[in-house]
Amino acid sequence: MADNETLECITEHERILQEIESTDTACVGPTLRSIYDDQPNAHKRFMEKLDARIRNHDREIEKMCNFHHQGFVDAITELLKVRTDAEKLMNQVTDTNRRLQDAGREVTSQTEEVIRCRIQQRNMATTVEKLQLCIPVLEMYSKLKEQLESKRHYAALKTMEQLEKVYIPRVSQYRFCQIMAENLPRLRDEIKDISMSDLKDFLESIRKHSDKVGETAMRQAQQHRTFNSAVAKQASMGHYTKPVYCINGRTHTEIGMMMDDDTGDEDEADDEILAAQDLVDFSPVYRCLHIYTVLGDRETFENYYRKQRKKQARLVLQPQANMHETVEGYRRYFNQIVGFFVVEDHILHATKGLVTRAFTDELWNMALSKIIAVLRTHSSYCEDPDLVLELKNLIVIFADTLQGYGFSVNRLIDLLFEVRDQYNETLLKKWALVFREIFEVDNYSPIPVETEEEYKLVVSRFPFHDAEIEKQDFPKKLPMSQSVPQIYMQVKEFIYASLKFSESLHRSSTEIDDMLRKSTNLLLTRTLTSCLQNLIKKPHIGLTELVQIIINTTHLEQACRYLEEFISNITNISPETIHTTRLYGLSTFKDARHAAEGEIYTKLNQKIDEFIQLADYEWNMVESDGRASGYLMDLINFLRSTFQVFTHLPGKVAQTACMSACKHLSTSLMQMLLDPDLKQISMGAIQQFNLDVIQCELFASSEPVPGFQGDTLQLAFIDLRQLLDLFMVWDWSTYLADYGQPTCKYLRVNPAMALALLEKMKDSSKKNNIFSQFRKNDRDKQKLIETVVKQLRSLVNGMSS
Repeated sequence: MADNETLECITEHERILQEIESTDTACVGPTLRSIYDDQPNAHKRFMEKLDARIRNHDREIEKMCNFHHQGFVDAITELLKVRTDAEKLMNQVTDTNRRLQDAGREVTSQTEEVIRCRIQQRNMATTVEKLQLCIPVLEMYSKLKEQLESKRHYAALKTMEQLEKVYIPRVSQYRFCQIMAENLPRLRDEIKDISMSDLKDFLESIRKHSDKVGETAMRQAQQHRTFNSAVAKQASMGHYTKPVYCINGRTHTEIGMMMDDDTGDEDEADDEILAAQDLVDFSPVYRCLHIYTVLGDRETFENYYRKQRKKQARLVLQPQANMHETVEGYRRYFNQIVGFFVVEDHILHATKGLVTRAFTDELWNMALSKIIAVLRTHSSYCEDPDLVLELKNLIVIFADTLQGYGFSVNRLIDLLFEVRDQYNETLLKKWALVFREIFEVDNYSPIPVETEEEYKLVVSRFPFHDAEIEKQDFPKKLPMSQSVPQIYMQVKEFIYASLKFSESLHRSSTEIDDMLRKSTNLLLTRTLTSCLQNLIKKPHIGLTELVQIIINTTHLEQACRYLEEFISNITNISPETIHTTRLYGLSTFKDARHAAEGEIYTKLNQKIDEFIQLADYEWNMVESDGRASGYLMDLINFLRSTFQVFTHLPGKVAQTACMSACKHLSTSLMQMLLDPDLKQISMGAIQQFNLDVIQCELFASSEPVPGFQGDTLQLAFIDLRQLLDLFMVWDWSTYLADYGQPTCKYLRVNPAMALALLEKMKDSSKKNNIFSQFRKNDRDKQKLIETVVKQLRSLVNGMSS
C-alpha cells in the first residue's frame, strides 16, 4: 500500500515538473500551489525530486557544453578578431550619431516650433469657434444699443427677445452673457418708461395742435361741400360734363385751381393736399402700443390712454368765457373739438383695440351734450345776427366734418333750429332799431314827386298803383310818406337775411317757405307792430302824423300780397298751396291802424279838453253876452281845420273821429254844467251856455266830414239840447207829465241831471234873487221850484229803487 502511494506521488511530481518546464512563468503559481495542497511531506519529496531533476539537467548541460566547447572557443576567437572592426564601427556610429544629433537639433527646435504653432492653431481654431458663437450675441447687443440710442424701441424689444431666446442660451456659460441677461430687464423698463414719456409728449402736443388739425379738417370739409354744391349747380344747369375725382377730400379741379393761384409756394400746396390726420405724427402711439403689447402690458397702456383722452376731451370742451363775442372764439372751439375726434377716429382705425367704437361713441355723446349746452348758453348772449349766421355756418361745417368721420350729428342738426330761432330774434331786434330809425327820420308827409324818374324810383321800391295819381301831371304827391317804401324794402331785406340761415341746411323748398313766412310774420306782428304802437304813443306825434300813419298802414297792408309773391318767387312754392302760411300783415296793420285811430280819438279829446279848460263862465251872470264864448269858437275852428285833414283817411275813420269829438265835446259840456263843485248857476249863465251849444250844433250841421246822413252828427248834442230847452222854456209840467213815455219831448233828460241843475238854480235864486222882475210872484216861483224838486226827487228815488 505504501509503495503504491509512493509511486503515485512520484508520478505526480513528474507531472508537476513537466508542467513547470513547459509552462510560462506567470502560470507557475497554480502548479506550485498544488504541491502544498497535496499530502503532508509532499513538499519535501517534491524538493528532493526537483533537486534530482536539476542535477540531471546539469549533467546534460555539461555534456552539451563539452560537446560544443571547441565551437565556442572558435567563436570567441572569431569575436576577438571582430572586436577591432567593432571599435571602428563604433567610432563611426558615434561620429555619425553626433553629426546626426547636430543636424537633428535644428529639426527638433523647428519641430517644437511647429508643435507650438499647431497648439496655437488649435487654440485659435477653438477661440474662433467660440467667438463665432459669441460674436452674434455681441453684434445683437451692439445693435440693441444702437436701436436704443436711435429710439427704435420696438425694434430693440424684438432684438432683446432674440437675444434671450436664441443667442444668449448658446453661450450662457460666459460671464458677459450673464451680465447681458441680467441687464435686459432693466433695459426693458427703460424702454417702457421712455415710450410712456413719448406718449405723454404726444398727448401734450396733440392737445396744443388739435385746433390746427380741426381747422384743416373743417376747411377740407367746407371745400368739399362747396365743390359738391358747385357740381350740383352745374349739373342742374346742364354744364356738368367731366367726371371729377377727389384727393384727400379735395377735388382734382380744386387742387388745380390752388396750384394755379399759388404755384410758387410748393410747401403750402403740399400742406393743403395733406389730410387732417396727416398733420399728426402718430408714431409715438404706435411704438408705445407695440412696446406694451410685446411686454404683455397692453391693457395698462389702453386704460392709461383712454383715461388721458377723456381728461383732454373735458378740457377741449371747456369754452372761453368770451367765446360768444367773436366768431373766432367759436371757430377755435370747434377746431379743437374736431381735431380731437379726428385723432381718435384715426387711432380707432389705425390700431386694433387701443380705442373701440363704443369708447369713441361714448366720448362723442358726452361731447355732444356739452357742445349743445355750451352753444345754447353762448348763443343766447349773442345779439349780432351776422355773428349768429356765422355760428350757424360753423355748426354746419362742424357737423359735416364729423359726419364724414362717422359720428352722428342729428342732435346738432336739431340744435340748428334753436340757433335759427335765436338768429330770428337777433334779426327782429336789429330790424326793430331799423324801423325806429325810419320812423324817427320820417316827416309824415306825402311823398313829393317832381319828375317821372322820381316816380319810377319810388314805384320800383314799393308796389304802388293808383290810376288817378298816375294821370296827374308832375309835380304830384303820393299819399304815403317816405317810411312806407323804406319799411317795405327793409321787410324784403329781412326776408333775404332770414333766407341766409337756410343756405346749406339741405331743407326742402316747402320748409324754407314756411320758415320765411313764419319769421316774416314775427317781424310784422311783433316787431313792426311794437314799433308802430310805440310811435303812436309818442307825445310829439300829433293828429296830422297819426292821420299819415293810418294812411301808411293802409298801403303797407295792401303790399302784403306782394311780399307773399316775393317769398313764393324765392322758394318756388305757390301761395295757393294748402300748407302755405299766410302773412299776418292784414291783421297787423289793422291793429296798428285801429291803435292810431284810437290815439286820434284820444288826442282829439285831449285837445278838446285843453280848450274847455280855457272856459271861464260867469255862472252868476244876469244876462248872456249875446254871442258864443271865445274858447268855444276857437275849438270849433280847430276841429274844422282838423277834419279837413281827415278827408284823406280811409273808410269811416274821419266820420268816427268827428262823431267821437262831438260826443266828447257834448259830454264835457254836460260835465261842466253838472260839476258838483259848481254850487250856483243863474239863468243868464244858462242862456250863455245855450249860445255855445247852438254853435256846436251849427258846426255839426255844417257837415265837417262828409258821409253823415241827415242830422246824425247833431244827435251828439241831443242830451244837452233837451236839458237846456227844459230850463230855457221852463216846461216842467210837460216834462213831469210825459216822463216815461216813448214820445216824451224831453226823453233824453235824466231826472237826476235835471234835479242837480235845478238845485243849483234854486240856490242862486235865493242869493241873487234872479226873479226880481217877478217880485210879486217870488213866493209862487219858489213854491213851484220846490214842488218840481220834490217831484224830481221822487222820480230819482223811484229809479234807484
